[in-house]
Order: sequence, then structure tokens, then C-alpha cells
Amino acid sequence: VNKNVFPFLSFSTYFEGKTSFGMSVFNLSNAIMGSGILGLSYAMSNTGIVLFLFLLTCIAILSSYSIHLLLRSAGVVGIRAYEQLGNRAFGHPGKILAAVVITMHNIGAMSSYLFIVKYELPLVIQAFLGLTHSSGQWFLNGNYLIIIVSLCIILPLALMRQLGYLGYTSGFSLTCMVFFLISVIYKKLCFKSRPPRAMEPNFSYSLFGLQTAYTVPILAFAFVCHPEVLPIYTELRNPTKRRMQTIGNVSILAMFVMYLLTAIFGYLTFYANTEAELLHTYSKVDPLDTLILCVRLAVLVAVTLTVPVVLFPIRRALLQLLFPEKPFHWLRHITIAVCLLFLVNLLVIFVPNIRDIFGIIGATSAPSLIFILPGLFYIRIVPKDQEPMNSRPKIQAACFTALGFIFMSMSLTFIALDWITGENRSGGGH
Repeated sequence: VNKNVFPFLSFSTYFEGKTSFGMSVFNLSNAIMGSGILGLSYAMSNTGIVLFLFLLTCIAILSSYSIHLLLRSAGVVGIRAYEQLGNRAFGHPGKILAAVVITMHNIGAMSSYLFIVKYELPLVIQAFLGLTHSSGQWFLNGNYLIIIVSLCIILPLALMRQLGYLGYTSGFSLTCMVFFLISVIYKKLCFKSRPPRAMEPNFSYSLFGLQTAYTVPILAFAFVCHPEVLPIYTELRNPTKRRMQTIGNVSILAMFVMYLLTAIFGYLTFYANTEAELLHTYSKVDPLDTLILCVRLAVLVAVTLTVPVVLFPIRRALLQLLFPEKPFHWLRHITIAVCLLFLVNLLVIFVPNIRDIFGIIGATSAPSLIFILPGLFYIRIVPKDQEPMNSRPKIQAACFTALGFIFMSMSLTFIALDWITGENRSGGGH
């Protein structure tokens, strides 16, 4: 392909993908499912079962439609880079905006994953050693442990040249989270004591309660995989829009089922006592429970192996922004990964509450990536002679974009009100 003849084509357009359908599903599913799953039971305790199910279903369907918009836009212009779609739609400012939103969101995701490592790994080591209280040794200090995990596990995986190579680790990560789900179900079925009447399950709360301020952002954050869609599409063997859309639908459906089961059984175990981070709720019951110890270890493995997957789109965005015409170079590849991990470690060490990460990042970057940018790209990129502005697909895309702005405004307003009133049933225990 001659880029002088087809200047709009990115490297990903004529890059020959080698990743199989199954490995692509593993990578996209792993990108969807991260530490957000630990906050879903808490979300259900705020909304009630019926409202939670409605919200989860809506966001899953909208996420799938959003992937359709991205793939349609990419197909029209032959571009499979999120930042280049921004450039095609709005010029250089659009490219910068897309890169900034992806970077902000994925740094938030990486931070939330390493938060789990920071607070759970010391408990696992402590329980393994049979200690009931921290004795102050360095290997029980979460700050030291996340640095060690970042250097010894995350960084080597993040230095892989292609995202497709992480398919095996993504599959193992998903296996760990399936074990987490099975354990949550088992714990509920084996939970002997019946909760008092005040803690009976509520099936529906008011949508506009202040505690609901964190519910919708957490749900939206739990389904964001859009920065990874185009990189995975790039490396897919025999890539077609239909094949990639199927990968997206399968991944979202699988995560929908896992999310719903985890939320229901976690909530029905603890009811109103469910905290923002589910594993912390279990540890209050029995800090030395063997099964929960194994679950903690499995979740730690899963979220650790997810960090390299979400690092790839940030590095790609920065490369597109800073070095758009430069060929691959190992020094840039390694330097960006090291700098990103350094920044995320600083955030994890100095930002005290995982709930803030879920709420703020979910309320800003999630609607941008799911609703606003895909809708705007579609409206701007798909030619008007193919689909006029008054055509049904363009009107749907416009409504989809408007929904994103409404969702962002409402979520930020609720969170601000929550902070002002000081209402905080549970900060997650961290």
C-alpha cells in the first residue's frame, strides 16, 4: 500500500493481523472486566435489584451499539486507530481529544486495578503467615508491593510488541474471575445466618437517591472496552466489521452474565452491609477464611494481568499524538510503558479511596468513550450522500451523543451533591 496514494490509511489498515477469534474475545473480555466487578454488589445495594438489572441491560446494549458506530466509522475511511478517527472527524483537536480521553480513562482503570493489589496483597500475605494484625514489615506494606508487582510482572508483559500476545494471559485472568464468581455464589449458598428484617433485599429504590450517584458511573465504567476495540480489530486474523462486532457482542454478553450473577449473589449475602469493595466485606466476616484467601489471590492475579492490556491503548494514543509518522522503535515503546507505570504507581500511593476512582473516572471518561465520541465520529465521518443528517442512523447517533452529555452532567451533579452533604454509607473501607 502506498501511503502517498492513500494518505488517510494508517499502519493498522494494511497490517496483517494474526490473532484468532478466541484470543480476541479473551483480550476484549479482559479489557471489559476489571476491578469494576468488585463494586457491583454495592451498586445493587444502592439501586435495588430491578433498577440495577434495568441499568445493566441498557448499558450493555448501548456499549454494543457504540462498538457498531466505531467499526462503521473505521470502515468508511479505512482507519483502525481511535485517535486517527478523531483526526478524520475534527482535525488535530479531535485527535488530541481522543488521545486525552483514552489516556485519562485507562490511567484510571490501571489505578483501580493496582488499588486492589495495594490493599488485598498485604492481607493475602498476612493470612498466609497466620497473622491477625499487620506487624509492620515491609512485605506487608501495600505501597512497596505494588512497585514490586509493577516491575516484576506488569512491565515485562507491557513490553510485548503486540496486544495479541497477551491472549493467553487474558484467558488465565478470566479463569481467575470465573473462580471469583463461583466462590461468591458458594458463599451465599453456604451463608447460615438470616439477615434481620431491616436487611431484607430491596427490589427497587429511587433512581435519584444520592447513593445512586456512584451506581451509574460504576456500571458504565464496568463496560468500557472501546479504547481496546480498534487495536484488537487491527490484530484480528481475517478482519471484517461483522467478525469484530461478533467479538464485541460475545464479550459484552459474557461479562453481562458474570456481572449480574456476581452482583446478585454478593448483595444477597450482605444486603445493606455490602461495601464498595466486595472482598473487603468478606474479610470483615472472617479474615482467615481459606476460600476467601484463594479468591483474593485469584482476583489479584486477574487484575494484575489486565493492567498490560489497558496500557497498550494509552501507549498507542501517545505514539499517535507525539510520533505520528515515526516507525516502531523499542526505546519509545519501553520509555512510554515505564513512565505510565511510574505515574500510576504515584496515583495509587497518594489517592486514598477506590470509590473516588470509580465515580469520577466513570462519570467523565466513560460517557465520552461509550456515547459521545463514537456518536460524533459517526456523524462527521459517514458521508452525507450515504446517510443524510435527517436519516434514521444519523438521528440515532445524535441522540446517542446527547445521552452521553446528559449522563455525564447528571453523574457529576450527583457526585458533587454527595460530597457536599457528606453522605457516605461506605467509602469502601480503604
